[in-house]
Amino acid sequence: MGGHLTIKDTPAKKSLRQNHILDLDEFSKSDIEVIFDNTDSMMEVLNRGIRKVPALRGKTVITLFFEASTRTRVSFEQAGKILSADVINVSSDGSSNKKGESLYNTALTLQAMKADAIVIRHQHSGAGYFLAQQMQSTSIINAGDGMHAHPTQSLLDLYTIKKHLGNIQSKKVVIVGDLLYSRVARSNLWGLTTMGADIVLCGPNTLLPQDFLDQRIDDVSHPFKNITIENDLNKALNGADVVMALRLQSERQKAGHLPSLREYSRKFGISSERLKLARSEAIVMHPGPMNEGVEIEPDVAHGPQSVIESQVTTGVAIRMAILYDLITGTNSEKEL
Repeated sequence: MGGHLTIKDTPAKKSLRQNHILDLDEFSKSDIEVIFDNTDSMMEVLNRGIRKVPALRGKTVITLFFEASTRTRVSFEQAGKILSADVINVSSDGSSNKKGESLYNTALTLQAMKADAIVIRHQHSGAGYFLAQQMQSTSIINAGDGMHAHPTQSLLDLYTIKKHLGNIQSKKVVIVGDLLYSRVARSNLWGLTTMGADIVLCGPNTLLPQDFLDQRIDDVSHPFKNITIENDLNKALNGADVVMALRLQSERQKAGHLPSLREYSRKFGISSERLKLARSEAIVMHPGPMNEGVEIEPDVAHGPQSVIESQVTTGVAIRMAILYDLITGTNSEKEL
């Protein structure tokens, strides 16, 4: 097949209402479904023999990472390059941040260079929001800010669930592990709630985000009102459709959260024996990187119910759809 994908005469889908992707708290179900529809087209591109289309030729995407990353940074780079954008990678070690330049001035510099989109990962919560407030013509994509949010990871998780289970509505999704420091978990709470999943959170009391969850107690209209918290992993896994293990965020944790890694693994590690409590068709997910033998056993991580590698592939397609939509203001049915 040639360099263009022409979708047949179907009604054009709406593009995103947002100029930036910062978190999923302002996304409606229809917003998420727009991304899903556009991701379908991008998956078709990924499955071609030659994975290159001219959709973003002449556009510039800058990845600005102040924290280490493999999956997110590389998938954004790959997404941009498949769409023929010029992708420039900037790390904290290679930027003027080392010389004392502020994040604000770094962003203004990149905007002055006519960047069409900046993908930022930063150790401080709210960094992406701060940049978005300063930008006049550049879209900001939050690739993870502190312990606050990781919206594109959540979107790829949602798409993966839909792809493997057919839908998300009423599916029992059990999220296990470090819920206090996980930005993935926080974004997934918004995304999964919006899509109608039944959410169960399971982890040590010391790693539950009480400040985040307690808001729902006195607010009957709070979106997280129906989330279940369960400290017993066996009870949590009973009848689960999706089991999502989270990495212990040791780089953010303070002392005293856990007696030992061995004790944590004994109580909250996902093993093949425990997985039998979930539904037979349940899928196992992990945002990566994994600490095998701690939050998840190797035979589960690489077993028949694992869709972890599928998440990685989906991440490229999701980020292609987001870049295309934000930069062009249209959806991916136009021409690829």
